[in-house]
Amino acid sequence: MEQTKTGPRDVFFHLLAIIGLYAVVLAFGGVLFQLINIGFPDALAGPVGRYAREGLKWPLAVAVVMFPFYVWITSYIEKDLVRHPEKRALRTRKWLIYFTLFIATLVIIGDLISLIFHFLEGGLSVQFGLKVLSVFAIAGSVFLYYGWNLKRDAASHAYPRMKFFMRGIVGVVGIIIIGGFFVAGSPQSERLLQFDDMRVGSLQSIQSELVSYWQSKQKLPASLDALNDPLRGFTVPVDPTTNAAYEYRATGPRSFELCGTFETSNEGDLSRQAYPADPFFGGSFTHGTGRVCFPRTIDPDRFPPLKK
Repeated sequence: MEQTKTGPRDVFFHLLAIIGLYAVVLAFGGVLFQLINIGFPDALAGPVGRYAREGLKWPLAVAVVMFPFYVWITSYIEKDLVRHPEKRALRTRKWLIYFTLFIATLVIIGDLISLIFHFLEGGLSVQFGLKVLSVFAIAGSVFLYYGWNLKRDAASHAYPRMKFFMRGIVGVVGIIIIGGFFVAGSPQSERLLQFDDMRVGSLQSIQSELVSYWQSKQKLPASLDALNDPLRGFTVPVDPTTNAAYEYRATGPRSFELCGTFETSNEGDLSRQAYPADPFFGGSFTHGTGRVCFPRTIDPDRFPPLKK
């Protein structure tokens, strides 16, 4: 009868499993935190909106790839341990499990310290409380699963309670990942948002050049073509999808109007409004869908004419 021995192959798979676990835990925690930021905004943290959705994409991508990989490799190791029970005594396996439990313990302790600190700082909110509970749930699940594996010589799926626990974890993670995709939005909708942000940036650039033109000449140009300056390398931007020129109209000696056509709305999303807003003009670039115009008046006290 051939004797089965543990070797580098087993070490390799156990290392992969632990690395996969760390990647899944970090990614899943990131997804949860961003979903909490969006669902339960904290006034002290400022506007989130677009920023939270942007921060959701990377951990979501990691979770989508690494979670199925972790489930597969863990299942493979479990089946291998059933066929070769002597591999449960592999030192590398026990060292990695103990190290994982050590990390989980530190996370729980750090969680408690953070909770007390934020309570004293006045930062105790629904958002923060949910994040603390999330860390407890993730670290506690890791501690429960791997701590249980150290005490048993049989495979975890052989015990109904542990089998139910494992299926529950897989179900919860799957639901949250799917929810993350719904919140993050489709690639097409994100592309439309980015195009609209480019339009806002272009209008802001044109606005700045109009102010500089007025400061230099004490009058506004008849058309945007007058802003083109090869010496400074400035060319009036156009719409990124249609290549159409942005609308401009002088409404007075120091006032003008800029118009663009948008495919999305940033109304109610302070995170998208904060970037393009220009307090010098007393207005912002908050827009709905379709054609939107932005009236502006140059304040000579803030932007005095340049001396010749």
